[in-house]
Amino acid sequence: MTALVQTAAKSTVLPFAAAIILGFGIVTLAGHVQAGALHDAAHDVRHATGFPCH
Repeated sequence: MTALVQTAAKSTVLPFAAAIILGFGIVTLAGHVQAGALHDAAHDVRHATGFPCH
């Protein structure tokens, strides 16, 4: 029974970690990129999340 619980716990850690990494990547990209087209695409997201962009 213990092995089943450990396997279930391990199987939920990887997706959770991947979601955290992906989320931080998206926030970092939207908050810090300065290319013109990407800036315009992320402009509203930057203001909504509190990143200064000007």
